[in-house]
Amino acid sequence: MAFITFDQNKLKHNFKFLDAFFRERDIEWAIVSKLLCGNYEYVKILCETGIKEICDSRISNLKLVKEIAPEIQTVYIKPPAKRSIKSIVRYADVSFNTQFETIQWLSEEAKRQKKLHKIVIMVEMGDLREGVLGEDLVDFYESVFKLPNIEVVSFGTNLNCLHGVMPSHDKLIQLSLYKQLVEAKFNRKIPWVSGGTSVVIPLVLNHQLPKGINHFRIGESLYNGHNLFTGEVIEGMQDDIIKLFAEVIELIEKPMVPIGDLEANPSGETFDVDEEDYGKTSYRAILDLGLLDVSPEFLIPIAEDIEIIGASSDMIVLDMGEEPKFKVGDLVPFKLKYMGALALMSSDYIEKKVV
Repeated sequence: MAFITFDQNKLKHNFKFLDAFFRERDIEWAIVSKLLCGNYEYVKILCETGIKEICDSRISNLKLVKEIAPEIQTVYIKPPAKRSIKSIVRYADVSFNTQFETIQWLSEEAKRQKKLHKIVIMVEMGDLREGVLGEDLVDFYESVFKLPNIEVVSFGTNLNCLHGVMPSHDKLIQLSLYKQLVEAKFNRKIPWVSGGTSVVIPLVLNHQLPKGINHFRIGESLYNGHNLFTGEVIEGMQDDIIKLFAEVIELIEKPMVPIGDLEANPSGETFDVDEEDYGKTSYRAILDLGLLDVSPEFLIPIAEDIEIIGASSDMIVLDMGEEPKFKVGDLVPFKLKYMGALALMSSDYIEKKVV
């Protein structure tokens, strides 16, 4: 069975790096835990870092955080579904919201549970995922702040998550100005502007973050240390907290060009033949996982001279060249892109280990 490892020491290293990074700039931050898919051991390691706030888009994962560390503030980071309102108020101290009707339901449920439920009003800044339009924000807030058992603690936004719209100094200034406008009009203090996710860290590094942005929600950069503008590892961070190990189950020297008429495979892919490869051979290795577990595009081979040829539902094929460094039964290690780690974490067929 293929497995992934979670290096708790490297995780703690990256946490300390980011914690110092944000403290130096008077920015509060939260860890986004959804990548870990509710794995008890991994979530427990997060809770033991000293973080004060954990965000997730799955209620069951926030429930787990509350069971492990009740003192940590939990944040539900997508607009709540009506059928989940009761559980969200019970297990999430804060939720992201864009619909007035939903906030009314949260208000009613918070009253029943005798709780104050905090909300972040998400603002549309161009990526066209969740968010209230800027021109509607004042009227929206006026309606919301009259509701009992509800407290608006932040304005927030998400960029790059759907259409790839990148954050910019101007967009984040606009977000902080919305907060100032609402505060001035209604004479109410809103503590935070949560404009920061991992993709915004490069703006901080380049001294382009407006002072009004004082809260970040970090997942990807915590787990892989990447600058999401350049794709490079941020100096001082680790990029291999989560690694995949897959076993070689076949290693045979084979032709480099398929033999026969070529049509689309079951995944709908078609392959072009390089005429220079006719008559050539190389060693092909088959690994014990496939598309059911992860897309090969999210795997980064650690060993040199390995090329991922393709995958079927349960097997990934590698080209190992003329002199393979592995043999049948060996484990081939990979670093993972964020979406690859997410897929593997959610697969019941992949063992999860702590190192």
